[in-house]
Amino acid sequence: MRAYLSGGMEYADGEGVNWRKDIQQWLETKLQHSVFNPNIESDKFFNINYPNIDFRNIKKTNLMLYQEIVRHLVDIDCKEIANHSDYLICYWDEGAAKGAGTKGELTMAKYFRKPVYLVTSFPLHDIPGWVLGCTTNIFLNFDELKQFLVNKQPPLQS
Repeated sequence: MRAYLSGGMEYADGEGVNWRKDIQQWLETKLQHSVFNPNIESDKFFNINYPNIDFRNIKKTNLMLYQEIVRHLVDIDCKEIANHSDYLICYWDEGAAKGAGTKGELTMAKYFRKPVYLVTSFPLHDIPGWVLGCTTNIFLNFDELKQFLVNKQPPLQS
Protein backbone atom coordinates (compact mmCIF):
# COMPACT_ATOMS: atom_id res chain seq x y z
CA MET A 1 0.00 0.00 0.00
CA ARG A 2 1.12 3.55 -0.70
CA ALA A 3 -0.07 6.70 1.06
CA TYR A 4 0.02 10.25 -0.25
CA LEU A 5 0.41 12.88 2.49
CA SER A 6 -1.77 15.83 1.56
CA GLY A 7 -1.93 19.11 3.43
CA GLY A 8 -0.76 22.69 3.46
CA MET A 9 2.77 23.61 2.50
CA GLU A 10 2.88 27.15 1.16
CA TYR A 11 0.98 28.64 4.10
CA ALA A 12 1.63 25.91 6.67
CA ASP A 13 3.88 26.11 9.68
CA GLY A 14 7.26 24.75 8.53
CA GLU A 15 5.62 23.70 5.25
CA GLY A 16 3.95 20.82 7.11
CA VAL A 17 7.22 18.94 7.58
CA ASN A 18 6.64 17.80 11.17
CA TRP A 19 3.26 16.08 10.85
CA ARG A 20 4.34 14.40 7.60
CA LYS A 21 7.57 13.14 9.13
CA ASP A 22 5.71 11.67 12.12
CA ILE A 23 2.97 9.89 10.17
CA GLN A 24 5.40 8.70 7.48
CA GLN A 25 7.59 7.03 10.08
CA TRP A 26 4.54 5.39 11.67
CA LEU A 27 3.11 4.17 8.33
CA GLU A 28 6.43 2.71 7.22
CA THR A 29 7.25 1.05 10.55
CA LYS A 30 3.86 -0.05 11.82
CA LEU A 31 2.04 -0.87 8.56
CA GLN A 32 4.94 -1.31 6.13
CA HIS A 33 3.21 1.10 3.73
CA SER A 34 5.29 3.22 1.40
CA VAL A 35 4.69 6.96 1.47
CA PHE A 36 4.75 9.86 -0.95
CA ASN A 37 5.80 12.82 1.16
CA PRO A 38 5.58 16.07 -0.86
CA ASN A 39 8.12 17.77 1.41
CA ILE A 40 10.76 15.18 0.58
CA GLU A 41 9.82 14.96 -3.10
CA SER A 42 9.87 18.76 -3.47
CA ASP A 43 13.32 18.88 -1.88
CA LYS A 44 14.55 16.26 -4.36
CA PHE A 45 13.02 18.19 -7.26
CA PHE A 46 14.66 21.46 -6.22
CA ASN A 47 18.05 19.88 -5.54
CA ILE A 48 18.10 18.39 -9.05
CA ASN A 49 16.45 21.16 -11.07
CA TYR A 50 16.84 24.43 -9.15
CA PRO A 51 19.56 23.91 -6.53
CA ASN A 52 20.26 27.57 -5.76
CA ILE A 53 16.82 29.12 -5.96
CA ASP A 54 14.80 30.78 -3.21
CA PHE A 55 11.49 29.31 -4.35
CA ARG A 56 9.16 31.27 -2.08
CA ASN A 57 10.89 34.56 -2.92
CA ILE A 58 10.64 34.19 -6.71
CA LYS A 59 6.86 34.41 -6.44
CA LYS A 60 7.52 38.12 -5.85
CA THR A 61 10.48 38.59 -8.19
CA ASN A 62 9.95 36.27 -11.17
CA LEU A 63 6.35 35.15 -11.49
CA MET A 64 6.88 33.37 -14.82
CA LEU A 65 9.63 31.16 -13.39
CA TYR A 66 7.57 30.57 -10.27
CA GLN A 67 4.60 29.40 -12.36
CA GLU A 68 6.86 27.14 -14.44
CA ILE A 69 8.19 25.49 -11.29
CA VAL A 70 4.74 25.11 -9.73
CA ARG A 71 3.44 23.50 -12.94
CA HIS A 72 6.16 20.84 -12.61
CA LEU A 73 5.26 20.25 -8.96
CA VAL A 74 1.56 19.95 -9.80
CA ASP A 75 2.39 17.40 -12.51
CA ILE A 76 4.50 15.33 -10.12
CA ASP A 77 1.79 15.31 -7.45
CA CYS A 78 -1.08 14.56 -9.85
CA LYS A 79 0.78 11.67 -11.47
CA GLU A 80 1.60 10.25 -8.04
CA ILE A 81 -2.03 10.36 -6.91
CA ALA A 82 -3.41 8.98 -10.18
CA ASN A 83 -0.85 6.26 -10.83
CA HIS A 84 0.86 5.21 -7.62
CA SER A 85 -0.96 6.11 -4.40
CA ASP A 86 -3.60 3.83 -2.89
CA TYR A 87 -5.00 6.38 -0.44
CA LEU A 88 -4.52 9.91 0.83
CA ILE A 89 -4.06 11.18 4.33
CA CYS A 90 -5.01 14.84 4.50
CA TYR A 91 -4.20 17.08 7.44
CA TRP A 92 -6.69 19.95 7.27
CA ASP A 93 -5.42 22.96 9.20
CA GLU A 94 -5.09 26.70 8.59
CA GLY A 95 -2.33 26.14 6.02
CA ALA A 96 -4.44 23.71 4.00
CA ALA A 97 -7.48 25.98 4.23
CA LYS A 98 -5.57 29.00 2.93
CA GLY A 99 -3.82 27.21 0.06
CA ALA A 100 -5.11 25.51 -3.05
CA GLY A 101 -2.97 22.41 -3.57
CA THR A 102 -4.64 20.31 -0.91
CA LYS A 103 -8.06 20.90 -2.45
CA GLY A 104 -6.70 19.86 -5.84
CA GLU A 105 -5.11 16.71 -4.42
CA LEU A 106 -8.36 15.69 -2.74
CA THR A 107 -10.23 16.24 -6.01
CA MET A 108 -7.72 14.06 -7.88
CA ALA A 109 -8.08 11.33 -5.28
CA LYS A 110 -11.88 11.47 -5.46
CA TYR A 111 -11.82 11.33 -9.25
CA PHE A 112 -9.53 8.30 -9.24
CA ARG A 113 -11.56 6.62 -6.46
CA LYS A 114 -8.79 6.71 -3.86
CA PRO A 115 -9.89 6.84 -0.21
CA VAL A 116 -9.24 10.18 1.50
CA TYR A 117 -8.71 10.14 5.26
CA LEU A 118 -9.08 13.65 6.65
CA VAL A 119 -7.53 14.58 10.00
CA THR A 120 -8.74 17.88 11.42
CA SER A 121 -9.68 19.68 14.58
CA PHE A 122 -11.75 22.21 12.59
CA PRO A 123 -15.51 22.24 13.13
CA LEU A 124 -16.88 20.39 10.11
CA HIS A 125 -19.17 23.28 9.19
CA ASP A 126 -16.02 25.42 8.68
CA ILE A 127 -14.55 23.03 6.11
CA PRO A 128 -15.55 23.68 2.48
CA GLY A 129 -18.25 21.37 1.20
CA TRP A 130 -16.05 20.41 -1.75
CA VAL A 131 -13.41 19.09 0.65
CA LEU A 132 -15.98 17.16 2.67
CA GLY A 133 -17.37 15.74 -0.57
CA CYS A 134 -13.96 14.33 -1.46
CA THR A 135 -13.44 12.81 1.98
CA THR A 136 -13.99 9.13 2.81
CA ASN A 137 -13.46 9.26 6.60
CA ILE A 138 -12.87 12.10 9.07
CA PHE A 139 -10.72 11.86 12.21
CA LEU A 140 -10.24 14.34 15.04
CA ASN A 141 -6.56 13.48 15.45
CA PHE A 142 -3.81 11.22 14.15
CA ASP A 143 -4.31 8.67 16.93
CA GLU A 144 -7.87 8.01 15.67
CA LEU A 145 -6.56 7.66 12.12
CA LYS A 146 -3.84 5.25 13.22
CA GLN A 147 -6.35 3.06 15.05
CA PHE A 148 -8.56 3.01 11.95
CA LEU A 149 -5.65 2.06 9.68
CA VAL A 150 -4.46 -0.69 12.02
CA ASN A 151 -7.97 -2.16 12.05
CA LYS A 152 -8.11 -2.06 8.21
CA GLN A 153 -4.93 -4.15 7.93
CA PRO A 154 -5.47 -7.75 6.84
CA PRO A 155 -4.20 -10.25 9.38
CA LEU A 156 -0.74 -11.65 8.75
CA GLN A 157 -0.66 -15.10 7.20
CA SER A 158 1.19 -17.75 9.17
